[in-house]
Amino acid sequence: MHLYFKIIKHTFNAAKYLSFGKIINLSKLYFSYLSSQKKANFHHKTLPYFISVEPYNFCQLKCPECPVSQRDLTNKMYIDEKKYQKVVDELKETLLHIIFYFQGEPLINKNLANLINYAHKAKIFTSTSTNAQLLNSDKAREIVLSGLDKLIISIDGSTQEVYEKYRIGGKLDKAVQGVKNIVAWKKKLKSITPFIEIQFIVFKTNEHQMRDMKRLAKSLHADRLVFKTAQLYDFENRHELLTSINKYARYKMGNDGKYHIKNKLENRCLRLWSGAVVNANGDLVPCCFDKNTNYAFGNIGTKDFSTVWHNKKASDFRESILQNRKQYEMCRNCTSK
Repeated sequence: MHLYFKIIKHTFNAAKYLSFGKIINLSKLYFSYLSSQKKANFHHKTLPYFISVEPYNFCQLKCPECPVSQRDLTNKMYIDEKKYQKVVDELKETLLHIIFYFQGEPLINKNLANLINYAHKAKIFTSTSTNAQLLNSDKAREIVLSGLDKLIISIDGSTQEVYEKYRIGGKLDKAVQGVKNIVAWKKKLKSITPFIEIQFIVFKTNEHQMRDMKRLAKSLHADRLVFKTAQLYDFENRHELLTSINKYARYKMGNDGKYHIKNKLENRCLRLWSGAVVNANGDLVPCCFDKNTNYAFGNIGTKDFSTVWHNKKASDFRESILQNRKQYEMCRNCTSK
């Protein structure tokens, strides 16, 4: 019951960001999506109800299935704060949620708290996800004071030996201390936010520690623990990290002897109507699965968000999804419906 109480309290906190304009926009979005099943009929006045913003495009860890670890280190980039503020100002009447995460580690951006607070003051629900390696006491205080509503902390093991098998270069004790720092500052500042969610991606290498992780999360006074399925590349021949627990495996063996994603890939995708990603360079990409920005609609630094969101390139991409979603490799590894 304690968990349900926390979720209910979190839900009431999120509800304060609702407005008549946001509800109307959300309704139009869903109507547009439902009416598009036969044709890409995208209402020109609708805007996304959520966006992901990438504060920084690199990470200090070397997780094997993360594209960031393979990037050229000379192209490190922070989101331009003025571009970001311009997007918030344009969308604040319809936007429900900003996720401060895409590929890089958000806490490396020293202005993250300012970015969050700008959205918070615009009455937009905010969340971010971190490996918590930089979440010291001072940073935790900044995050709590920023008004952040939800904080996801990735901890994929209850011992350093298991944790570092995936979070290469990371320290479990730093992640654990990061949770403690947030909990301590919430208490000191008498804040109900951020809602603390520990996320445990289930791999073959850590599946035996799921019970231990439940005990650890409880001892840290996290609000919630989530076991998440792993997105893997080259999964067709059963990736070595693929868990043996069917419930937490995204993939299953097909009649051809190859592994395929469990999700039935129908020719539709709600995400293309409801949200988008703005990467650190300011490129507007379709969703979080476009990790290498292969299908950018345009850049928000040169045009308004709505202009890019409704341009021909965006419209053509949505229509191509409705015609044949499987033509895109990123879609063939996607769990969205």
